[in-house]
Amino acid sequence: MRDKFLSWGAILVVVCWAIAVLLNNYWWIPVVLTLIYALGIFNATQSKHAILRNFPVIGYFRYIFEGISPELQQYFIERETDGKPFPRNQRSAAYRKAKNLGDTVPFGTQLEINHRKYEGIKHSIYAKKTSEELPRVWIGNEQCSQPYHASLFNISAMSFGSLSDRAQVALNKGAKKGGFFHNTGEGGVSPYHLEGGGDLCWQIGTGYFGCRNEQGNFDAELFKKYALLPNVKLIEIKLSQGAKPGHGGVLPAIKNTPEIAAIRHIKAGETVLSPPSHSAFSDAKGLLNFVAHLRDLCGGKPVGFKLCIGEVREFEEICEEMNLMNIYPDFITVDGAEGGTGAAPPEFSDGVGMPLEPALIFVNRTLEKNDLHKKIKIIASGKVLTPLDILRALSMGADLCNNARGFMFALGCIQALRCNTNACPTGVATQDKMLVKGLDVTDKSERVYHFHKNTLHTCNELIAAAGKESYDEIDANMFMRGDEFEHLSDLYFPDILGAKSKESVTNF
Repeated sequence: MRDKFLSWGAILVVVCWAIAVLLNNYWWIPVVLTLIYALGIFNATQSKHAILRNFPVIGYFRYIFEGISPELQQYFIERETDGKPFPRNQRSAAYRKAKNLGDTVPFGTQLEINHRKYEGIKHSIYAKKTSEELPRVWIGNEQCSQPYHASLFNISAMSFGSLSDRAQVALNKGAKKGGFFHNTGEGGVSPYHLEGGGDLCWQIGTGYFGCRNEQGNFDAELFKKYALLPNVKLIEIKLSQGAKPGHGGVLPAIKNTPEIAAIRHIKAGETVLSPPSHSAFSDAKGLLNFVAHLRDLCGGKPVGFKLCIGEVREFEEICEEMNLMNIYPDFITVDGAEGGTGAAPPEFSDGVGMPLEPALIFVNRTLEKNDLHKKIKIIASGKVLTPLDILRALSMGADLCNNARGFMFALGCIQALRCNTNACPTGVATQDKMLVKGLDVTDKSERVYHFHKNTLHTCNELIAAAGKESYDEIDANMFMRGDEFEHLSDLYFPDILGAKSKESVTNF
């Protein structure tokens, strides 16, 4: 769109000037067009706004409706709390953190506060001083010879193919500067994951992309080639994904370029469907043997697996086998059914898998029951976007969190919901070179860095407000829910005060 504007715009301006000269009239038309064209040239060369870079003039309509005219947006289009899967207020908060702007809002909350549905943090009258040190967590048990000191908040799995090359480079450079890891997604380790020098978690999916033979089965030698790279700090076996558990990944043919096909060891130009399950194992014993095998091949780096909880007995069996076989993964990533994806059937996104909250509680209790949590770290993944989301996940048993879509917002994603069409207007989730050009790596990598840093700083502020000095002190008691207010009304307004007095409190 940008290149067409520059070429056809120049022709149009010249033609209009020629006509005005011949007619010796209508001088205002070429003048206006020249000014518009000059504005377009400026937008096409700036690096701050991908929309205006890709759509130099018509891109302003987006800002007219969303930014320049908030009243129009508020009353006729979208309220602050509207928008799916992430409401506008959450997206705006992510943008502000990424741009390192003041993270404040005026005039109080815009949420409908209903005390029966309310969820919040119990602050302390004796709040602590906010720590400036960002939290970190060690991953790796006694069977791991290269434990990793991870950030509390990291980039979740997004493959090269689902995201553009520039998006991956920007993510990795931001991760390098901020000291957090970048999950490759199941598409394999690409040159763009390595370019920024940031830490990587290499995800091995059911298609074994990047470590597969001609038959599509696991290839140990190819795996070692990438697993021994110094940038690769962790290995994650993907059993299932929250947005489409039991389905496998989808790479549309339009995104399967020759470059991507070479990285994945597949045929270019075809839609690629990952198998719904692994060919290297088919039961709990096989999974744990595969964990041990990968740990040996990668030189003792942390190895874990990712799953969305479904049939709970299967996970319980895996935990029981760990103690019987004396093989322990270093981490388990729990993905909720609310997790994101570039492409999935709506029936799977809407109706398969367990949401993150009950899944975390179940996994934590099952590990504790089998005396395993001290060996295995739990990573929460699945719409963990805000600092409150992170702390809530920690209170339910997680040790650290991963997020994908928040970091996409940091890259400039506007939730256009075009991820599966190769037409992402911001150049984030597309392989269209014309659109990818709009994403400036230098600017967006800084935004990735600031989004991570400011999100964790707010986490530090919240636990300080709750009177906590350490993340180890976080538990479910730190949070309050609406039904607690009913208990308080019973406690402080007993029946002797009369039903009317009690009703005035419980219905405030």
